[in-house]
Amino acid sequence: MPEMSNLDSYPPVFRHLNGAPQRAAELKNAMEDTQGSVPIPVVDLQFLSLDKLGEACKDWGLFRLVNHGIPPSLLSQLQDHAKKLFALSFESKQALLTSPMSYFWGTPALTRSGDALRGALNINWLEGLNVPLSQLPQFQSEDPMLDCFRLLLKEYGRHLARIATTLFEAMAKDLDLDPKQSQSYLAESTGFVRVYRYPSGSMADEAWGMIAHTDSSVLSIVSQDQVGGLEIFKDNKWLLVNPIPNTLIIHVGDMMQAISDDEYISVKHRVRVNKREERFSICYFVFPAEGSVIHSSKYRPFTYTDFQEQVQKDTKTLGYKVGLERFRLIADG
Repeated sequence: MPEMSNLDSYPPVFRHLNGAPQRAAELKNAMEDTQGSVPIPVVDLQFLSLDKLGEACKDWGLFRLVNHGIPPSLLSQLQDHAKKLFALSFESKQALLTSPMSYFWGTPALTRSGDALRGALNINWLEGLNVPLSQLPQFQSEDPMLDCFRLLLKEYGRHLARIATTLFEAMAKDLDLDPKQSQSYLAESTGFVRVYRYPSGSMADEAWGMIAHTDSSVLSIVSQDQVGGLEIFKDNKWLLVNPIPNTLIIHVGDMMQAISDDEYISVKHRVRVNKREERFSICYFVFPAEGSVIHSSKYRPFTYTDFQEQVQKDTKTLGYKVGLERFRLIADG
């Protein structure tokens, strides 16, 4: 039985799971293959170097962003409100977190409407809140805490859109992309926030908070608390990314890898559960504009909608995401 406090705040499946939710023998080996923490590249948003940015995206697929301009007080308020929200009972969260927000657990794979996509082989030891930022004004709540959280997310969303646009424009310059063509490759209106809670407890030796995957986005921006647990796959090794206060972790996503003709890499990553403390993270994902066709020398032309539909089909039928390989051009000969 998981040694979790405040049990009624967790989805019933987490409370009642007896034994490992993922295949124990395979998992035990995977749990032991992390090679320790590593200093990842640092990019300064105030003094943006195209060389440093490009190098980080090509060699690592992620970097730590400093001087990003988000007030530390906003980041800490968001974390505090997330903790209070997730501490509510499971039933209260289901009642409060309604459209356009959605509350989910056990998988980070969601349908376009924000519902959890069932069919994954493994349960991810997480619960989350999905917030499409463009629809946030439609969300009305008489709950003071939730209304305050909405206002914080609205302010945070403005910062995230600014950061994502600034970084993408710099990446487009580094890659020498056609400005007219690349204009629709990142659309602020597509941005959404996911707030995650990863339970603590004895399951830490038997379950992943989030199994290994790449993000489907153009860019992902992660604000994590100080508990840690994010791991990346580089040079055939799993490496731990330590949290540093008031910094953000930027991931290159699948869409950016395709846009860059594979010059940039969509980093494979996973999240480890902590035995003693819950972990919270607030993640932002942004995508190409609706109907924008990605043209690449490595992949057949596709839209993000094509990609999303294929990912959902694979997740339902195979139990996992195949991703960009479904769209890769096969070389002649």
